[in-house]
Amino acid sequence: MPARKEAARSGNGRAATLPAQTRPRGRPRKEIDLDAVADAAAALFAEGGYDAVSIEATAEKLSVSRATLYRTVPTKEDLLGILFERSTSELYGTAQGVVAEAADPAEALSGLIRVHVEAAIRMRRYMAVFFGGAGLPPDVFAGWQRWSRDYEKLWQKVVRQAMEAGVLAAGDAKVATRLILGMVIWVSRWYRPSERLTADEIADVAIHLMGKGLPTVRH
Repeated sequence: MPARKEAARSGNGRAATLPAQTRPRGRPRKEIDLDAVADAAAALFAEGGYDAVSIEATAEKLSVSRATLYRTVPTKEDLLGILFERSTSELYGTAQGVVAEAADPAEALSGLIRVHVEAAIRMRRYMAVFFGGAGLPPDVFAGWQRWSRDYEKLWQKVVRQAMEAGVLAAGDAKVATRLILGMVIWVSRWYRPSERLTADEIADVAIHLMGKGLPTVRH
């Protein structure tokens, strides 16, 4: 990802105000909102998949020139990195919130399943890119590896607690976690809007497969 530019600083460490005459004349540079960039990239994925995502198409979505976007996002890999970082941050934050608010391990596991099924459907066009790490800049790929480990640890803690509470059959928590994650991640591959299945309906089936100890009540 391109490094963020830091504000000029004076000798005392405070941000220095640049003199007016140092600013370039002419039309001011349009600032790029990285959330807007992520939205545009996600929309392009939804419309045409991986091949539809490009600097040119993203600039058109944002109604800015290619040169303007290029100053902040020079490559397609950087586009993927911005979308990746926002998407994974949101997913992890939502999952943490569900676990923190759950009354017991059963509710926590059911909540995680619902969160990830919804994410698998919403991000189905690019989830395979993220979980495979293909096409990501090296620094973002390294971030994905850290995120993936942390995300799995969050799930594994909940799965282990569910086993200890008798909600799930006792066994290897790490293997069980990966099997459950594999099931919900795979939703992104087979989901078809034409089948008119909702995220809750799919999550209901997945939860039912886990055993009678998991609640199916939707919140």
